[in-house]
Amino acid sequence: MTVSQTVELEGHIIDSGSMGHCFGAVMEMGGEFEVEEFEVGRHKHDETYCRMTVTADTPADLRAILHELNQQGATVADPRDATIEPAPDDQVVPVDFYSTTNHPTYVRVDGDWVEVEDIEMDCALVVERNEGDGESSGDDGSDGGDGGDGNEPRVHTKVLNAVEEGDLVVTGESGIRVEPPERPRNGGGSFGFMQGGVSSERPSKSLIEEIADEMRDVRENDGTVLAVCGPAIVHSGGRDALAELVHEGYVDAISAGNGFAVHDLERDLYGTSLGVDTESLEHPRKGHKHHIYTISEIVRHGGIPEAVDAGVVDEGVMYECVQNDVPYVLAGSIRDDGPLPDTITDAIEAQDAIRKQAQDADLVLMLSTLLHSVAVGNCLPSTTKTVCVDINPATVTQLLDRGSAQAIGLVTDIGAFLPMLTDELLESDSK
Repeated sequence: MTVSQTVELEGHIIDSGSMGHCFGAVMEMGGEFEVEEFEVGRHKHDETYCRMTVTADTPADLRAILHELNQQGATVADPRDATIEPAPDDQVVPVDFYSTTNHPTYVRVDGDWVEVEDIEMDCALVVERNEGDGESSGDDGSDGGDGGDGNEPRVHTKVLNAVEEGDLVVTGESGIRVEPPERPRNGGGSFGFMQGGVSSERPSKSLIEEIADEMRDVRENDGTVLAVCGPAIVHSGGRDALAELVHEGYVDAISAGNGFAVHDLERDLYGTSLGVDTESLEHPRKGHKHHIYTISEIVRHGGIPEAVDAGVVDEGVMYECVQNDVPYVLAGSIRDDGPLPDTITDAIEAQDAIRKQAQDADLVLMLSTLLHSVAVGNCLPSTTKTVCVDINPATVTQLLDRGSAQAIGLVTDIGAFLPMLTDELLESDSK
């Protein structure tokens, strides 16, 4: 005996490919579909509507198919309110909890669609109610937050390690609506030049001009540009350009690892990066020790701000961050030497700090760091504009594989990209 469910798709579902993906997913997962209604948008701004019945052999098979379709923006026809179950223990979610995408998401609560706050992939959805709603978010009787205006419930994401016993967790697929970003029909709009993912064929100058325009727009609107930085910035000679962008107010926050900060500081103290003179490319005597000497010097002063105040550090990216009150998060790893006193060595604490940066960002520049880019990308909503620059196209490919579909890539040397970007921004300022 088979089971079935009717779902709806609406929007530019042909242009974006979501309709074809849904058809293919049903068949690949062993189900069948029958299109009941199909209205094609005939003009540029018209949307397409598709209503279809999905059939599977078992309820479990149907749930799996519906989950896949939900990720592409399909919603159950005539939806009911979302199913909500209390978390049985701290860091434990109900068995059938809904795992989020990074796309804008809405949950149907008490007959109304409520937008999910702080959307992020691979999280649980938690509903919070006011006391006036007659329901509590926890066993202790607390109201679970301000609940917005009046008695309106809130829905927000929580990573699994932050879930508390009694949290009201959304389960199943009913009452959940996902809205994947759609490709503009005219290929234009913001970041319209970035419709093709990763390429080394594109003219870098025109791309840099577009990126510079976006950075200007963010600054003019009091937004936040987050730079995710890898040590290659220092090795390849892009460090001074990035420091200038921080100084001029085009970069509002830095996310990096211990290694980037150490190499930046080593360049200031010794003129080297990992013991190599970044100007002459020569290996000075005992240059291989400069890395650990730098860490020791910063530790001796108590941290990066203290070393800047003491005049020990007087140039570079970290120096400009301190001098211009630009916040930075240095997340530690098992590979770190030292680490610096400023590096967050607790992995959960570092994740939380990165998550806050990501949620506050309007534009993210991922600069030659695969692992850190993936970490930040996992925390970003799909609506956040993201530019990834790396000499290796696999960096952006991995971001796309992890679900950061909004990330585009410029395959080039970071040491060439950053000076060109800085020149483009500062030349326009001087006109």
